[in-house]
Amino acid sequence: MKYKRVLLKLSGESLMGSDNYGINTTILNEYVEQIKEICEMGVEVGIVIGGGNIFRGMSGTNKGFDRVKGDYMGMLATVINGLAIQSAFENIGVEAVLMTAIRMEPVGIGYSKQKALEALKSKKPVIFSAGTGNPFFTTDTASALRGVEIEADVLLKGTRVDGVYTADPEKDKTATRFETITFDDVYKKNLKIMDLTAFTLCKENNLPILVFDMNQKGNLKKIILGEKVGTLVSN
Repeated sequence: MKYKRVLLKLSGESLMGSDNYGINTTILNEYVEQIKEICEMGVEVGIVIGGGNIFRGMSGTNKGFDRVKGDYMGMLATVINGLAIQSAFENIGVEAVLMTAIRMEPVGIGYSKQKALEALKSKKPVIFSAGTGNPFFTTDTASALRGVEIEADVLLKGTRVDGVYTADPEKDKTATRFETITFDDVYKKNLKIMDLTAFTLCKENNLPILVFDMNQKGNLKKIILGEKVGTLVSN
């Protein structure tokens, strides 16, 4: 087994599937089944979910919302997604812990590293919601922060594409995929993987990022077994 503790970052948009909005239960159930599979292998899994399928703070500011309020709305959207993931886990007999960066005890446990590690060591997946709890920080930054805090072996960034390319593969058919790339080369080539705050946090704390296609069933298991999937970004 290549990785024993991982931080899985999922975008809110990925939960929409082919829908235009909200949570596609088929996709949601597929995701938790894949995560359950690696949990049963003994992997400790932390999950950060975005909120873009419900509300995105940055787009809210374009519509006249105050940036701070918009970001809080986005954080609450991640809590809704976190509850959906927790519920989907419970439906397949997996006890998952939902933590929130903004205190709301009836909904989830207030985030603490100690409680997160206790849950992870007892092989319960831990869902980190409400971002970092602060405006002006994305859920990418939250995933980098939580990944560093729980001392994850790798940050797994589940996307719709199967890695990092020289250009956007959905727009440029000549784009080629990197198997591995350094943090410095990503900077130099100006490749958009995560926002710079998140990216710098991973680089400075030596937390590698593996970008992969979460919608390809079995990819998570392959990654844990050390098979070549996606693109590994490291120092």
